[in-house]
Amino acid sequence: MIATVSLSGSAGAVLAGEPRPWGSNDYGQGQGGVPPSALGASAVSAGAITHLALKDGGVIAWGNNNYGQATVPAAATSGVSAIAAGWAHELALKNGGVIAWGNGFYGQNVVPAAATSGVTAISTSAYFNLALKNGGVLSWGSRTAVPATVSSGVTAISAGGDHGLALKNGGVIAWGGNGKGQLNVPAAATSGVSAISAGFRHSIALKNGGVIAWGDNSAGQGTVPPEAQSDVVAIDAGFNHNVALKADGSVFAWGSNVKQESRDTSSEPPTDFWKFSGVCAPVYAVSAGDSTGVALVDPNAPYFC
Repeated sequence: MIATVSLSGSAGAVLAGEPRPWGSNDYGQGQGGVPPSALGASAVSAGAITHLALKDGGVIAWGNNNYGQATVPAAATSGVSAIAAGWAHELALKNGGVIAWGNGFYGQNVVPAAATSGVTAISTSAYFNLALKNGGVLSWGSRTAVPATVSSGVTAISAGGDHGLALKNGGVIAWGGNGKGQLNVPAAATSGVSAISAGFRHSIALKNGGVIAWGDNSAGQGTVPPEAQSDVVAIDAGFNHNVALKADGSVFAWGSNVKQESRDTSSEPPTDFWKFSGVCAPVYAVSAGDSTGVALVDPNAPYFC
């Protein structure tokens, strides 16, 4: 997944569900590719070409395996508390230490010593990773530098294509590549923000139940639709589209639709493709990747909604 795992905001309970992907299935990461062992997962993470699920502390992976990213190392089969899927590389958090495997073009699968203990959150993207440790941000892979402003007091992180986001005192801090204005944090996102997510070249934030977006808008990913302006409890930015989890357990997606990952507005009424893949309420968690998404759904939810 290009950004952080997006979890339901309900009651803080860990809910077991069924991973249901939609969008791209070019690498077997979509419908029909989910291994039966993933039923009962407590978290999901959509990567570019490989998806992850977390079940009973063990990581389950499916999709492309050209770089060994779908071959879960023994260390990640138990005791894992968080997962994050990138472009052909994966991360897991276990006992405060990061485990990484898969593609290593930029050293993103080599965990620095500082990230082997005391880590409380992880995020990955195309080719770099972020970890949160003692309120400070660590970065490795294709992007290693972080600004001094994120050395303390940070409560959330998200890695994008070539930019990072941090949440500090309710305000968003952004750094890295700015080719599409993804670092130009709007005034509305400088206070009161509860969640963040970085896309490939765009950024989103959650404030008072509504999504704020900025940066690249070439596929409409930077224009927040009415459905994402209220009652949103969790967000995730994919490469060029976004997903929002609503308070009623439903999902809404917008932006790029090259693989039917978002709403198709060319028809009337519009077509919400995820509903054809069984992403039906109640949804516990949702994650966006590269033209793909995966949701953690109540196993009793219908397969068409």
